[in-house]
Amino acid sequence: MNANVSIQSYGLVAEFDTPGDAMRAASSIRDAGFRKWDVHTPFPVHGLDAAMGIKNSPVGWFTFFGGCTGYTTGMLMIWFMNGFDYKIVVGGKPLFSPFYAFPVCYELTILFAAFATLIGMCFLNRLPRLYHPLLKNRRFAAVTHDKFFVVIETADPKYSPVETRKLLETAGSRHIELIEE
Repeated sequence: MNANVSIQSYGLVAEFDTPGDAMRAASSIRDAGFRKWDVHTPFPVHGLDAAMGIKNSPVGWFTFFGGCTGYTTGMLMIWFMNGFDYKIVVGGKPLFSPFYAFPVCYELTILFAAFATLIGMCFLNRLPRLYHPLLKNRRFAAVTHDKFFVVIETADPKYSPVETRKLLETAGSRHIELIEE
């Protein structure tokens, strides 16, 4: 190994046994003013978002605008095809009516909203991400079974190796470890 290669730290990971311990730790980390941190649990924990201070996800806006785009696309498509492109007068009915265009618009609303949701979620989660430093940690593998982990990144402006470790110890962590990139 080259002596000039420096190993960069990703953050501190703290292990907790119960969801209540992880939630109390999340509240204390939020109150301390940290910004780049996360809680990893084996199952959804009710109230954890509030303890972390997480606001509503913006994915809903992607869904809304995707649905609006789909509905508008459907209406414009039917209007153009029946009113201009291929006019067929059937029984004296109008060339365009929103009533008979509705099924197509409804389906396009659902289709565009679904794709916008998927794309928005992937974009906001920075996916696809093929590597994450936490996946190298053997203890972190227990997050899928019965352990709860809080990770504070070293990129956080409030991060201090000594003070952050002390905060996690006072929060009740059983095991704290430095994760390297």
